Amino acid sequence: MASTLILASSSPYRRALLKQLHLPFQTASPHINEDAKPGEAAGALALRLAQEKSRALMRDNPQSLIIGSDQVAECRGQILGKPGNRDKAITQLQACSGNKVTFHTGLSLLESASNRQVSTVETFTVYFRPLSLPQIEKYIELEEPYDCAGSFKVEGLGIALFEKLDGTDINTLIGLPLIRLVDLLGEFGIDPLKSTAKS
Repeated sequence: MASTLILASSSPYRRALLKQLHLPFQTASPHINEDAKPGEAAGALALRLAQEKSRALMRDNPQSLIIGSDQVAECRGQILGKPGNRDKAITQLQACSGNKVTFHTGLSLLESASNRQVSTVETFTVYFRPLSLPQIEKYIELEEPYDCAGSFKVEGLGIALFEKLDGTDINTLIGLPLIRLVDLLGEFGIDPLKSTAKS
């Protein structure tokens, strides 16, 4: 078993999710280029970035199990990034209104000592209600979701934007698919239900 579990992310959302497993872990920012390659599909991009994030920390953490995760949202074939500001968030939510948005969350575990890496992509689809501009503006005013792909926070008022959710694990939508992560951790001999350590 690797001596240290590391989450290759600076995201407070992913950190909070991983804490739910009660495993001791550290976090570190991977600092990679997250731009899509020409013609790269959303799912392929999410998988590649998750793998690259874990590999980016490999050299400095030679005895670790490194978790990389990345999420890419798409609506009508277009990738939705983090809006970064109010105007872009409004534009994103107007595009999503009445449509479905699929979130592809790449997940990769890399054991640095052996160079063994296992990876997967989990998907989760949300179906947006038809939204008026005043509704969108009110939502953005209340939650300021500028650092969230798709311009919403499902763990908050964002749930009011949807008609239906379709997926296995709601945590996938937040950014770290815990159900699948537990499966992958098991491949490296880690079971949160057998661990007595608290994070």
